[in-house]
Amino acid sequence: MTASDATPDLPPSDDIVSLGAVALSRAIHSRAVSCVEVMQAHLAQIDRFNPVVNAIVALQDRDALLRQAGERDTQLAAGNSLGPLHGFPQAPKDILPVAGMVTSKGSPIYAGEVSQTDAVIFERMREGGALFVGRTNSPEFGLGGHTYNPVYGTTRNAFDPTRSAGGSSGGAAVAVALRMLPCADGSDMMGSLRTPAAFNNVFGFRTTPGCVPYAPSDDVFFQQFSVAGPMARSIPDLGLLLSVQAGFDARAPLSRRSEQPADFAHALECDMRGKRIGWLGDLNGHLPTEPGLMATCEAALRHFDTIGCVVEAARVEFDPERLWRAWIDLRSLTFSGTNGPLWRDTAKRALLKPEAVWEIERGLKLTSEDISRAVRERSAWYQAINTLFERFDFLVMPSAQVFPFDASLDWPHAIAGRNMDSYHRWMETVVPATMASLPALSAPAGFNADGLPAGLQIMGPVQQDLDVLRLGLAYERASNYATQRSPLLDQLT
Repeated sequence: MTASDATPDLPPSDDIVSLGAVALSRAIHSRAVSCVEVMQAHLAQIDRFNPVVNAIVALQDRDALLRQAGERDTQLAAGNSLGPLHGFPQAPKDILPVAGMVTSKGSPIYAGEVSQTDAVIFERMREGGALFVGRTNSPEFGLGGHTYNPVYGTTRNAFDPTRSAGGSSGGAAVAVALRMLPCADGSDMMGSLRTPAAFNNVFGFRTTPGCVPYAPSDDVFFQQFSVAGPMARSIPDLGLLLSVQAGFDARAPLSRRSEQPADFAHALECDMRGKRIGWLGDLNGHLPTEPGLMATCEAALRHFDTIGCVVEAARVEFDPERLWRAWIDLRSLTFSGTNGPLWRDTAKRALLKPEAVWEIERGLKLTSEDISRAVRERSAWYQAINTLFERFDFLVMPSAQVFPFDASLDWPHAIAGRNMDSYHRWMETVVPATMASLPALSAPAGFNADGLPAGLQIMGPVQQDLDVLRLGLAYERASNYATQRSPLLDQLT
């Protein structure tokens, strides 16, 4: 039994924030704690830690939040629960829109711009009872695996504030790790849920495209790289949030009708004995990794043995460099198509960070043949990795190629003596799942000698999101890595 599964007694206010999402929902619905007490406890935690790590930005008025929490208590007293998140403090990631809140995307171009509508994921969280206390910080336009921007500044790692929180859902990961939120939403195009989860010793889940509706948007057909999903301190907590986020919505025509979202919260128990796991490692030496990273991840593989799985080395018969070239072309195409007008406006171009300009200018230079070639390469990659699933039930590889790095850097320019040729090359390990549209869970994988976290990606066949979480739960229980608290929780208490 995990801490999230325990039925709580009436806890002191300071202990409320230690409850996971499942336990907190039970405590609220059993009236062991009031929504006002929950809000007060989390606001106090934000007061204590956010000045150190800068994870939650655009904080809302405290009195208004407490009034909203009181309204949730009144609803519950009348027997009206809005859902699993009733009374939950949440802080939507500052990329997708939230009605009545600023959506800056970390860019001075949009600083102060108030959204008029909710993204579907936030609409569902709000309807499920969540109260939005602010936004979680993200890099500008979500570009890069390090959360800093000129609007709100740098988000710092939950285990060492001198280090990066990862990105782009860096604010979400730190807020969850430091108990400022019981769980959090994020989005993931190139590891934006997975990298910060690894850097902060929490779980982040890149869902299969269509599992969580990604809308409203100017494009609801072509865009299939960015997905929304949950982040939490345990798999049951992750599943609880995903059960609210997932499911078909007609505004997102590629979203799925096939699954029952409630299964993510209530059908996680599964015997994993005999499951075959393929260890992709560093793609046979293609990916440079920081010293000690591979040893840490390989040591974590023994926990799959503990739960009865069979782990073997695996190799995809596909040149990873071909995959990378196709990826950066499709990424640049997507970003330049959306943000090209900002580049054409010389005043706004001057406000774009260099990485954004690089992506747009690359995208504008691509020809139709370039795009067609990249699309074919992506399809070939899917077929190659899908062939592995004839032999293996799941595939595993590191969530990041480095441990959390110096927060004053823009990005790691070299790994193990190998120069990185772009601002995101150091994150290449997350590309295989994205390009194949696989569900990918980043799970804690232990720590290096300096106490810095690492993570493992658990990848399943396309649309097998529930099975990935089932394996994640068994691994969580066997490994116990996720129970390791940040030292800041003791130092700043």
